[in-house]
Amino acid sequence: MNSSPSIGILGTGAYVPDRVLTNFDLEKMVDTSDEWITQRTGISERRISEDGMCSSDLALRAAQV
Repeated sequence: MNSSPSIGILGTGAYVPDRVLTNFDLEKMVDTSDEWITQRTGISERRISEDGMCSSDLALRAAQV
C-alpha cells in the first residue's frame, strides 16, 4: 500500500504593481545612465509596490486576480 500523500498545484497567480521606476528616473536620483544599467543588467524598468505594502500583500493580490 502506498502511504504517500496526494499533492498537486491547484492554481497560480501573479500581481505586478502599477508604479513604474525607469532607468531614466534613476538617472535623476543617482550618478548613472539608462545605457549603463541596461548594458549590465538588461533591466530598463522595474515595478515598485505601494508604501507600506509587504510581500504578503502582493501575494494576496496575486491570489485574487
